[in-house]
Amino acid sequence: MDELKDIKSILEAALLTAGEPVAVTQLARLFEPPLEADIVRKLLDELRDDWAGKSVELVQIASGWRFQGKPAIQSYLDRLSPERPPRYSRAVMETLAIIAYQQPVTRGDIEAIRGVAVSTSVITALVDRQWVEVVGHKETPGRPALYATTKTFLDDLGLRSLSELPPLAELDASHLLETPDAPTKAAEAELALASPILAPSSDGPDAAAEPGAAAHHGELEPAASQILH
Repeated sequence: MDELKDIKSILEAALLTAGEPVAVTQLARLFEPPLEADIVRKLLDELRDDWAGKSVELVQIASGWRFQGKPAIQSYLDRLSPERPPRYSRAVMETLAIIAYQQPVTRGDIEAIRGVAVSTSVITALVDRQWVEVVGHKETPGRPALYATTKTFLDDLGLRSLSELPPLAELDASHLLETPDAPTKAAEAELALASPILAPSSDGPDAAAEPGAAAHHGELEPAASQILH
């Protein structure tokens, strides 16, 4: 019993000082010989319960486990960093939503759904943010790149997998997938972005032409800012 208590303390210290999510396999290798994954998961569940009544919580996301501030106190924690979170245009956020719903998709698929051309700067903004990556190429003329979301995308939303995204029916942007020629995978998989991300900003209209990624009409404040450093 004392040995498990010591192991749990080491896991707690590792997660508090890591500054980033840590996978179960990495935590298991802190010990020699490595712990069984089931034991690590059991101790992590106990740690999560231990911190349940505090302002900091232990959560599991796509890349592993991390400590983060609870949403109720996030407004206070934000004051530690004077930098404002990045702001993205409606076009960027709609493109991200389509990729999350329909992945993997090509640029042509996105254009068919949105009804406008997708500028290179929009895709570049998402790739540079590490929310989207190329996962292959479609076997059609020109072999266009196939885009999908990344673990970083899930981490920033505080999710473990795409299955935890809210159902399509709950989103204001569900009309994005009503184009008859668009793929229909999303309706079956219930993959969607969290609705606050898709809410358009009040500081500018949604233009018919594709704006560049530098336009700032929508704001995303990812859950990653809650991570303890």
